[in-house]
Amino acid sequence: MTPLRPLLQYVIVAAAAALIAFLGTPVTLIIARHLGFTDQPKPHKFHFTPVPLLGGVAIWAGFIGGLMVWGGAPEFFELAAIMAGGTAVAILGLIDDRMNLSPRAKLLGQAAAAVAVSVGGIHVQLFAQPLFNLVLTVIWIVAITNAMNLQDNMDGLAAGVAAAAAGSFLLLAVLNGQVLVAGLAATILGACLGFLFYNFQPAVTFMGDTGSMLLGFSLAVLGIKLSFDGLHTDQSWLVPVLVLGLPLFDVALVVVSRWRRGVPWWRGGVDHTSHRLVQMGLSHRRAVIALYVVTAVLGLLATAVAYVVTRQLAWVLALSLGAVALLLIYLLEHLWPGAQPGAWRVNLRVAVIGGGTELLPVLEACVTLGRHVA
Repeated sequence: MTPLRPLLQYVIVAAAAALIAFLGTPVTLIIARHLGFTDQPKPHKFHFTPVPLLGGVAIWAGFIGGLMVWGGAPEFFELAAIMAGGTAVAILGLIDDRMNLSPRAKLLGQAAAAVAVSVGGIHVQLFAQPLFNLVLTVIWIVAITNAMNLQDNMDGLAAGVAAAAAGSFLLLAVLNGQVLVAGLAATILGACLGFLFYNFQPAVTFMGDTGSMLLGFSLAVLGIKLSFDGLHTDQSWLVPVLVLGLPLFDVALVVVSRWRRGVPWWRGGVDHTSHRLVQMGLSHRRAVIALYVVTAVLGLLATAVAYVVTRQLAWVLALSLGAVALLLIYLLEHLWPGAQPGAWRVNLRVAVIGGGTELLPVLEACVTLGRHVA
């Protein structure tokens, strides 16, 4: 087991990443407004005025800055591969935010970044044949990258879910003495929290594909690097799948929903889990906070799978959750199948303006007050 660094060091890394993202976001706001780098309102989107779209650059700055503060000298080459791969994916997202790349171009770019980090030593180790490991590595990284990209569909959702998932990875890594995983998780956690100050509803900036793809790539790498002594391989892999269960569920829901309607899965829509929660009557903030809680609970279940339950019980839990997920997809598709874009905008305006003041009023008041003070 790798010697565990003092916990204070992870706090410092997270704080550094948070501070860089927090201070960097206003700079990206100025640049985005000057360049006209904004996300325009569209029928399937939830904002009604142009919003700056360079927040992901601040997340990237916090990501790189936090890793540089952390250092990670014993794992220098892997750390360099993570930084290079994350930067490549962020640049790809930035180009997409500006030029609207085709889905094929984005998938090829993500796959290239996955191959690069695999060559750098970060890859799945399930098979004796290296080629099979490479293919599975690419599939996993591309899948999680796009899952987080699709998760960026409401103010504060992607950043908060990524922060909760990174927090779970941090806990698991600290308990298992995995320095590289803990350092990377602390960096992602801090960068997300620093940015979330400006992105929580009502958001003053969006992360765009720059941020969402970077976060997905980084979380996918955490899932690959996380390992446990004494656990069977299948049980070990249940852990990151559970931690990232919400984005994976949302991808499954969206793909099924759009396939049934004959709509390409990559096209924007109002059929995500968060949108359907609003259709059920939750306010924007309640829906987002509820999904934060779901992600945190899945992280706790992942911790139980890693340290508490037996292999057999872990599979019973996994199969039970899988059955629940399938049932939820069925119910959501038949009871809340997705509103028409026009009706959605009316419902969302009500959700944003008229609700959500009772739930966690202290948290919401602090976030809103802090943003106005800043």
